[in-house]
Amino acid sequence: MTPGAYTLTGADGRPRPSEVPGSHAGHRRSRIYGLLDCPAAARAIARGGDVAHRVFFADAPTAAAAGYRPCAVCLPREYREWRADRAPRPA
Repeated sequence: MTPGAYTLTGADGRPRPSEVPGSHAGHRRSRIYGLLDCPAAARAIARGGDVAHRVFFADAPTAAAAGYRPCAVCLPREYREWRADRAPRPA
């Protein structure tokens, strides 16, 4: 494997070379991340979605730290937790 063959996005949102592939992918404009084999992402790409805005992360915590939210399709539990954390609290 060539050193730095992969480019992963760090928690600060900046790209970094990596010798290992990431486990999650995201979309820079929508700020959503999910699994590499996410069916929603695959559909978007098949419809001509702009892959130039696709980013890759080492893991889910790094994606979240970079300001991305979980995908409701491939990460439904994480998405529900993310939504619950943002729900208005009763006064």
